[in-house]
Amino acid sequence: MANHGVEWLPDLRQEGPMTRKDWFGIGYVSAWVMIWGTVGSLIDFPLLNADVYVAGSVGQITTFLISALASIILAVVLYPRVLGYGFIISALKLDSESSNSNQ
Repeated sequence: MANHGVEWLPDLRQEGPMTRKDWFGIGYVSAWVMIWGTVGSLIDFPLLNADVYVAGSVGQITTFLISALASIILAVVLYPRVLGYGFIISALKLDSESSNSNQ
């Protein structure tokens, strides 16, 4: 498989259509990006209004970096718990898909 001249990069292309598990992963990451943006903005807004820093400054970048790190940590910590909720797995039919791919 082609890796476009970068030998150390693995070829991550998948044969066939995307699975429900793929879509769940994309949705999970997308939800956390929205959570990060919302939380970062809720923290940022009062700081901008109080003139703690100005838009585009190091202070604003720091606010969004810290909220991003917190979101990443929470997303990684909560992921196994989310997968442990049987109703989510069965509602999305993720359990039946994994058993079919083993056959």
